[in-house]
Amino acid sequence: MIPKSWGGRPFIRGLRVTVATVVGLLAAGHSENEILESYPYLEREDIRAALSYAAWRA
Repeated sequence: MIPKSWGGRPFIRGLRVTVATVVGLLAAGHSENEILESYPYLEREDIRAALSYAAWRA
């Protein structure tokens, strides 16, 4: 079974990329395309889901 959090931090689709990583990259000015190039196993919907989760938690 794949945990839904890693050290208490939620991550994307069972991948070892945290929501905080994705949101932090966006906040630092990286584009969706840059993130997808750096993390080729992510999908555009993963980025949107991370933002949606962060908004929900805020």
